[in-house]
Amino acid sequence: MAHTVRACYWALIFVIMLLLVKAEIDACKRGGVAVAPSHEIPLGSAVNISCSLKPNQGCSQHSRSNKLTLYMFDREIKSQRGHSLHSEVSGLPLGTTLFVCKLFCGSGEEIRICGAEVLVGVVPEQPQNLSCAQKGEHGTVACTWDRGRDTHLYTTYTLQLNGPKKLTWQKQCNGYDCDHLDLGINLSPESPESSYTAKVTAKNRLGNASSFPSTFTFLDIVKPLPPRDIRINFVNDSVSRCTLQWRDEGMVLLNRLRYRPNNSRTWNMVNTTNAKGRHDLLDLKPFTEYEFQVSSKLHLHKGSWSDWSESLRTQTPEEEPAGTLDVWYMKQNIDYYRQQISLFWKDLSVSEARGKILHYQVTLLEVAGEKTTLQNITEHTSWTWVVPRTQNWAAAVSAANSKGSSLPTRVNITDLCGAGLLAPGQVSANSGGVDSIIVTWEPPREAASAVREYVVEWRELHPRRSTWPPLTWLRTPPHNVSALISENIRPYLCYEVRVHALSGHRGGCSSTRGNAKHRAPLRGPYINAITEEKGSILISWDEIPAQEQMGCILHYRIYWKERNSSSQPRFCEIPYRASPNSHPLDSLQPRVRYVLWMTALTAAGESPQGNERGFCLQGKANLSTFVVPSICTAVIMLGIFSIRYFRQKVFVLLSALRPQWCSREIPDPANSTWAKKYPFVEVTT
Repeated sequence: MAHTVRACYWALIFVIMLLLVKAEIDACKRGGVAVAPSHEIPLGSAVNISCSLKPNQGCSQHSRSNKLTLYMFDREIKSQRGHSLHSEVSGLPLGTTLFVCKLFCGSGEEIRICGAEVLVGVVPEQPQNLSCAQKGEHGTVACTWDRGRDTHLYTTYTLQLNGPKKLTWQKQCNGYDCDHLDLGINLSPESPESSYTAKVTAKNRLGNASSFPSTFTFLDIVKPLPPRDIRINFVNDSVSRCTLQWRDEGMVLLNRLRYRPNNSRTWNMVNTTNAKGRHDLLDLKPFTEYEFQVSSKLHLHKGSWSDWSESLRTQTPEEEPAGTLDVWYMKQNIDYYRQQISLFWKDLSVSEARGKILHYQVTLLEVAGEKTTLQNITEHTSWTWVVPRTQNWAAAVSAANSKGSSLPTRVNITDLCGAGLLAPGQVSANSGGVDSIIVTWEPPREAASAVREYVVEWRELHPRRSTWPPLTWLRTPPHNVSALISENIRPYLCYEVRVHALSGHRGGCSSTRGNAKHRAPLRGPYINAITEEKGSILISWDEIPAQEQMGCILHYRIYWKERNSSSQPRFCEIPYRASPNSHPLDSLQPRVRYVLWMTALTAAGESPQGNERGFCLQGKANLSTFVVPSICTAVIMLGIFSIRYFRQKVFVLLSALRPQWCSREIPDPANSTWAKKYPFVEVTT
């Protein structure tokens, strides 16, 4: 099988060479192009190009019919009639230039005669920075150098190494980009101080240049292989006692270690001598992902460091939490006897948790007797109780991992807004960017020196869920009167912001609303009912969904106008209130049909109108509407009847209009038609 493959390979080579020879013969069968002094010339030199026809290869026997043209690439440089042409060309650029000679016989296309390439280059520069290295004790010697500028010509580089006892090794590479060679020999550590000299020579048709000799010993050039089998051992599963171990190749004297947390770009470096494959590390942090690498060196002052080993990535063991929780709370009265206490706390930082937090332990105590009323364990960061209002309460919260618990954080449950003198003044919340709000306030006027810290808390004003929205807070020292809040802040949502001033167990607070970014609401409120009450109406509406409010609503507007009227509508503006969503209106006339609608306004503008609702006030008319005409009519009638002439005329008119049955005398029933028709029968008993 191997013989068959080899035979096919040589057959393919033969066919290719034959095709190339035939192509050359076909290309130059009519004549040739000669180049003098050489096909390879130095930059700035001139070259003579000659083109000649072979016998009987012209257009006719007369040379006048033959027109030869010389092209440099596609540009014509000389043309003349005859059997030959000569031209001197100068100013050629670095690299390869193609010359082509063509024949024109007076009609048709030009016939290609032949072509030639001229290579323009420079003498090799002296190779610089020659250095040699041997990877490991059993590796081979390889050398590298800087070639300098490109010669643009075919250049050979010869590497020669001379050793003790007149030993010489030599190897050559050909090509335009040769800048390294592997001699394929191994220097033995048995003679570490033996001297070796290396030199590299560059050569082309224009000249040659050799590097300065580089002299070295085995210890100078041997680069140890990277350490392997790196592992780490934590004694008693504790981060305070850990040992990094590895395996070196050969007689390593120096080691250097580097390690870092996975989320860091900065390495911690350690150098050690005669470590013998182990080193104790004392400054690792618990429950942290680390990356470790080791490098080695054979001699204190000679040679080079090995490449870094493959990385070992591992996580250090846990330790019990070191920090304390930041706890905040809310208190709400449910009724006269009960109150709801909600505790909130923030996660510990990674450096404080020192492990995976498994749960939190929450304890509720009566302050009077320090009696534990309730203990609970939760995985959440909040907890809520309903307790009597008659006692004073305190709470303690701690975090636990697999190694232990943090110190509990204790808070006394008081009325955070009970001390009016501690209430901060002029609280405002303005946009600080797309996802942040700047909160500013003024210290309490009469108790500023008593403030120990401020707490700024915030939450969504209109949560999309029925449960309480997430509560977020930050603490700031008493000399600060502003804070930038960005946690859980999103654009186009309204937040309730409250600033607490705390002094021991007392506190005062002030609140406002704010948003990070706003624009006009997407739609107006939906009027769901209009009711009549004592000559006025009460308008009720549904709240605009939070995601369509696009910020904090500042005002509502109620518009109204008569139905089918072309006049401008009237409106009244109502300051925003969280509840109730209703407002009375007493500007409507009775028995007039009106059309009403509403809009909402943020600081960015007014929303489109909401739904239209028709209404007609059906209440009693205004008293003055009936009383004034009635009095006027009575006065006129009294004046008429006070005149005797008019009074007599009225009586005559009324008598003529009086029916027959209406007379002053009472008729006898016996004379009636009914009595004559039906006789009476007297019944005696």
